Amino acid sequence: MIPTPVTLCFLLREAGSATEVLLGLKRTGFGTGKIVGIGGHVEAGESDAEAVVREVWEEVGIVVLQEDLAHAGVVEFIFPARPEWNMSCRLFTSRQWEGEPGESSEIIPEWFDTAELPIDRMWQDAEHWLPPALAGVLIDVVIVMNDDNETVASVQGLSQPM
Repeated sequence: MIPTPVTLCFLLREAGSATEVLLGLKRTGFGTGKIVGIGGHVEAGESDAEAVVREVWEEVGIVVLQEDLAHAGVVEFIFPARPEWNMSCRLFTSRQWEGEPGESSEIIPEWFDTAELPIDRMWQDAEHWLPPALAGVLIDVVIVMNDDNETVASVQGLSQPM
C-alpha cells in the first residue's frame, strides 16, 4: 500500500535564552488528545511546501511563505496492523511567519521549550526524531509501529546534521 503523503511544520522562536516550538493539542481526527506538530495531508496537485503552508494557515491561522520553510527531513510511518494508516511525512521548520497562533476546530496551539518537549503527551515515535529535527539534524527514518498502533516496534534510518 502506498503511504499517504503528509507534512509537518515546526515554527521556532527565540524566548530569552531558550528556543520554543509551536505544537498543538489535537481536537479531532487522527491523534485526538495528543500533542502534535502542525500539518496534515498533501492534497492532489499540491507540493509538500504548498500543503504545509495551507495546513499551518488552516490549523493555527499563521501565514508562512514557502521561501521561509527549511526542509528538516522525512519520517516514514509504517502501521503493519493498519496499512491504510501508513504515511510518508515531510518535515519543515520555519523561523519566519506572520500572525499569532489561534485555536481552530482541529488544534489548540501552544509554545513549548525545545529542551522540555511534552514527549509523554505525544505519539511515542516523536522522542526518536523530533528533538534532533528541532536541533537542526536532517531526519531520514522509518518508524514501524506495533500492532496496537500506538507504540514503536522499531526505528530504522539515519539522521545527520544539516
